[in-house]
Amino acid sequence: MATLAFTQTEEMVLKPTEQLVYERPHSLDQRHTHYCPGCTHGTAHRLIAEVIDELDIQERTIIVAPVGCSVFAYDYFDVDGAEAAHGRAPAMATGIKRANPDNIVFTYQGDGDLASIGIAEIIHAAVRGEKLTTIFINNANYGMTGGQMAPTTLPGQITTSSPTGREVAQTGYPMHIAEMMAGLPGTVYSVRRSLHDTRHIIQAKKAIKTAFEAQIIGLGFSIVELLSSCPTNWGLPPVKALEWVRDNMIPQYPLGDYKIVEELQGKTGRGK
Repeated sequence: MATLAFTQTEEMVLKPTEQLVYERPHSLDQRHTHYCPGCTHGTAHRLIAEVIDELDIQERTIIVAPVGCSVFAYDYFDVDGAEAAHGRAPAMATGIKRANPDNIVFTYQGDGDLASIGIAEIIHAAVRGEKLTTIFINNANYGMTGGQMAPTTLPGQITTSSPTGREVAQTGYPMHIAEMMAGLPGTVYSVRRSLHDTRHIIQAKKAIKTAFEAQIIGLGFSIVELLSSCPTNWGLPPVKALEWVRDNMIPQYPLGDYKIVEELQGKTGRGK
């Protein structure tokens, strides 16, 4: 049996022996992204768009975009969107959600936006139990501004601002966001997944769907941390960058479920 895939702009005309098995998500905009080749931001975008389609929430979803590599994320999803000041996406999302409680509001943030300048915003959103969903991309460096050391940079990892490797005695240890958010009372769902291979991408999608479901049924704050590659700033070919996630990031950032309230039990694929 032949299989075909179409974009939204292509006419879907199937012959009797053909079956449509794969197409561009309706919640993903038609324009091309600006991400570097091999970057898994695009993978994360597709997973989110597929989940929005499957949950049939496109017309009431609002994205709050960050400052960083994904600064134009509001252009890449075919949903309503807003751009927040650097680190302030959770604060803006709080206002949007409280003013429009029937909408599904999510922030999409990197480790500079969320774990550095915006760490107070994300902590207090979780403490308040805001009915928001956050997708956190952890690529262990400041991707947009040249690959400097981030709060998530690994010990010994070379970056443009740690040319001899991160020294924890001087700059501290990597920040574990999923674990930190799990310890806050308003958090109902906090997990870590990875985008380095097909099996883990499937698990990541299940987690993203559960995080959105938490908001749909009116629970508190939900967050999915995704380990992501950054070939350009790591100085690696795309395939080697995925292997670096597997061999270096996962030992530092173990995959798993750090908090799942009872109402969500059984909905998520466990990531190991």
